[in-house]
Amino acid sequence: MAAIITEKFRQHNAEQFYESFSEAAATTYYLFIGKSSPFTSVTSGGDDTAPPTPVDDVTTEFYKWDSMLAAKQISSADISYVIPRRNWTNSTAYDMYEHDVSSSNTTTSGASNLYDGTFYFMTSDYRVYKVLDNNGGATYSGAEPTSTSNTPFELGGYTLQYMYTLTTSQVEKFVTSDFIPVVTDVTVSGAAVNGSIDVVRVTAGSGYTNGTYYSPIDGDGTGGIVEILVSSGQIQAQGSARTNVYAIGSGYTYATVDLTNVYSDAALTTATSIGSGTSGVVTPIISPKGGHGFNAVRELGGHYVMMNTTLAQFEGDDITVANDFREVGIVRNPYNFGTTTVATASTRRQTYAIKLASAPSTDYEIDEKITQSTTGAVGRVVEWDSTRNVLYYLQEQWSNYGIDATGNYVAFSGANTITGANSGATGVPSSTASENVTLPGGTTLTFSTGYANPELEPDSGDVLYVENRRPISRASDQTEDIKIIVEF
Repeated sequence: MAAIITEKFRQHNAEQFYESFSEAAATTYYLFIGKSSPFTSVTSGGDDTAPPTPVDDVTTEFYKWDSMLAAKQISSADISYVIPRRNWTNSTAYDMYEHDVSSSNTTTSGASNLYDGTFYFMTSDYRVYKVLDNNGGATYSGAEPTSTSNTPFELGGYTLQYMYTLTTSQVEKFVTSDFIPVVTDVTVSGAAVNGSIDVVRVTAGSGYTNGTYYSPIDGDGTGGIVEILVSSGQIQAQGSARTNVYAIGSGYTYATVDLTNVYSDAALTTATSIGSGTSGVVTPIISPKGGHGFNAVRELGGHYVMMNTTLAQFEGDDITVANDFREVGIVRNPYNFGTTTVATASTRRQTYAIKLASAPSTDYEIDEKITQSTTGAVGRVVEWDSTRNVLYYLQEQWSNYGIDATGNYVAFSGANTITGANSGATGVPSSTASENVTLPGGTTLTFSTGYANPELEPDSGDVLYVENRRPISRASDQTEDIKIIVEF
C-alpha cells in the first residue's frame, strides 16, 4: 500500500503545537537547562568535547529530571513559525512556485518537492518575496526588490509576489543563519484572489504565426485570459513583452489553455488562428488556496516552529550563574513540587538546597562530590553561596553522583555533617524548623530544618525535547539566547 505524509499534515501538526501556547486551556511549556557535571564514560558516555547523542527511551526522561538545574516558561510571545532562510543575491537562479512539483517535474534546483525548493527569498531589508516565474530557470539579473505591491510585479527578469516584511523585534528574536520567521501580511492577504492564475509555464514549440493572441483560460474557474506572444515562430515565455496572463480570473483548481481557441482581441470577440505550429504548450500555474499571499505560513512551507527563550542573569534567583550547563530541553505541563497542579510560574529552580547552621570549615567546590556519612547520601555541588551558607546540589543516577556504592539513592537529611570530597569542607544543616533566606535577586528561599526542595515535581509532565551540548558557562552579567527549532 502506497501512502505519504502530506505537507498539509505537517502544517497541521505545526499549527496544533503553535496554537497550544495561547489556547484558553493553554498547555504550559518550560525550557530547561541541566547537567552541570561533565559528560564522562560513567555519566551517560561521551565527554564535554563530544557530548553523547540523547537516547529516546523510558528511563532517559527520568534522568533528565535528576540533572535538571532550572526551567523557564516559554510564552506565546516566544514562538514563531519559521522557514529555511533563502537570501536574495543577484545573479542567482531561484526556483519558481509551481502547483505540480514532483519527481517527474522537478524545480530548477532539482527539488522534487515544492517546499524543498528555493522559490522565495529575503532581501537585506528583511522583505520576503515569492518567485512566481523565474524566466525559464535563468538567474535573477537586476536590482534588489523593494516593492511592497500587493500584486505580482516584474524585476530582474522574474515575476515576484511581495509577501511580508519582518519587524525589528522579529529579526532580533527569530532570525538565524538558517531560518527566518514567516508571517502573513494582512494587507497582502486581503488583496489575494482565490484560484487566480497569475503566471503560465510555456513550452515554446515552433512553426507558429508571429503575433499577439488572446485565449481564455479553461477550467473550473472564470475570467482568466492569457496573452500569447509568438516571435520567430515560437511562443515566448512568461514575462515583460512576452506571453503573460492578461486577466487572472478566480476560482481555478485546474486550468488549461487551448491553442486552437485564440482571438485577436482581449475581449475575445474576434476568433483567429495561431498558425500550424507544433509542440507549443501554455500551462496555467494554479495559485495556492486563497491566492498568492493569502497565507504565507502555509504557502512557504512553515511546518517549522521556533521557540526563543533568553536566560538573563540569574532570572530572579532561580537559574544559577555559578555553574555551566550541558543539557537543553523542553518539558510540557510539569507540576509544582509536591502537587498535581501544573506549574505556571515564569521560572523554576530545580536544584536541592541546604542551609548550613554555620560557615563550613572551608568553601565547598563546584562539581565536587559531597557525602553524608551518617545517612549514606551522595551528591554533587552545583553552587555554594558562602555569603548565606547555602549549598545547592543535585543527585544524579550515577555512582558517586547521586547513588552509593551499592546502587541505592539516599536523600540528604537531618542535622548530619556534609563533607566535600575535594575541598574537605564540612558543614551541618540548620535545625531551625522554618527559616527564610533572602537571595541576591531579592526572592526568598524557605528552608525546613535546613532543607529546601526544587520547585517542580521531578518526573512530572512530559520531556519533549533534549539536546546535549558542550559546556555553556553562565555569569551574573550574561544572557543566554536559546533558540530551538522543531520540524513537523
